[in-house]
Amino acid sequence: MKSLKELFRIGIGPSSSHTMGPQRAAKMFLQRNPNASSFEVTLYGSLAATGKGHQTDVAIVGVLSVAAPTELVWQPSVFLPYHPNGMRFVAKDPEGNVADDWTVYSVGGGALSEGPDDTSIDTPDVYSMNTMTEIMNWCYANGRSYWEYVDLTEGPDIWDYLMEVWKTMQAAVERGINTEGRLPGPLNLSRKASVYYVKASGYQRNLQTRGLVYSYSLAVSEENASGGVIVTAPTCGSCGVLPAVLYHLSRGHGFSDERILHAIATAGIVGNVAKQNASISGADVGCQGEVGVACAMASAAACQLFGGSPSQIEYAAEMGLEHHLGMTCDPVCGLVQIPCIERNAFAAARALDSNIYASFSDGIHRVSYDKVVKVMKKTGHDLPSLYKETSEGGLATTLDL
Repeated sequence: MKSLKELFRIGIGPSSSHTMGPQRAAKMFLQRNPNASSFEVTLYGSLAATGKGHQTDVAIVGVLSVAAPTELVWQPSVFLPYHPNGMRFVAKDPEGNVADDWTVYSVGGGALSEGPDDTSIDTPDVYSMNTMTEIMNWCYANGRSYWEYVDLTEGPDIWDYLMEVWKTMQAAVERGINTEGRLPGPLNLSRKASVYYVKASGYQRNLQTRGLVYSYSLAVSEENASGGVIVTAPTCGSCGVLPAVLYHLSRGHGFSDERILHAIATAGIVGNVAKQNASISGADVGCQGEVGVACAMASAAACQLFGGSPSQIEYAAEMGLEHHLGMTCDPVCGLVQIPCIERNAFAAARALDSNIYASFSDGIHRVSYDKVVKVMKKTGHDLPSLYKETSEGGLATTLDL
């Protein structure tokens, strides 16, 4: 598995696979061809179907057009064999001849790949173990926690990085709950985080908890939808779940930053296992790979904070993902707004429930997290493409705009 630095990416929304990934690819291609006379970029599949809503065109043209005229070609009905988020970059000389031709895929969470045999942009693995079962057994055999496995594998510098992640998450929550107004795009949605935050303060403790978690998740998701700075956890579209849970528990229970960082590391292991063995791309496996994995990560983080055993933490993660199986990715107008923002809020609340449920148990259960990850991958690949970030099915077809 890769470093947690590649799972938790600090960047600008609204989409890690449709905005951050393509922008990164454009920068890499420009570095390869700084003297090109013109560029042509073809977007395939999901990138073409929802790219304008996710500002894919803005991300790419904003990079390349500084150097040379750039033409975009949209091919929403053409799916390249490796991944639905395919891109072809072409650089041309003054006579219009092709000087460079590069096909690359935005595979989720801002990561790029050239395909199954990628060797040029693929980074080396950091973790020797790739499943929760392996890592959990290691924890029991060595008397360690998940975060200690991260520490021993990545080294002490990972904590400085995760502190930046935590600071960015907190800042996104705080900006979001203090900002009002309309979200960008044709849906004309109003921000809700500040209203939920104010209303939550008027309820008694049991309802206040839910209201605050909702408001924190809405805050980050609305920041993402507005192009604000967020952390992929594991993606932009699901970036509100983990920060909401961590922010709420840090404020409500007085957990130190050090313990929060341990929880983030544990969440990172959970997200990394899903990314390694299945996918965190909505275009590949549907929203179960984004919000479902985010819920699993937040469930594990909460259980870590409350002293859960390795098996209880794994159980919490399993429930967080299992009960999102089959969730489609069907954004209205290709925007990360409906149903994405509300899904983040509900997943954050479900993560707290998963922690409580797992904490009442002894951690023994029949279906492992690893098995659910395998089921998620198969389920996602069985879904028709119109339910995987193309805006051609499901909720995306319910509004007449």
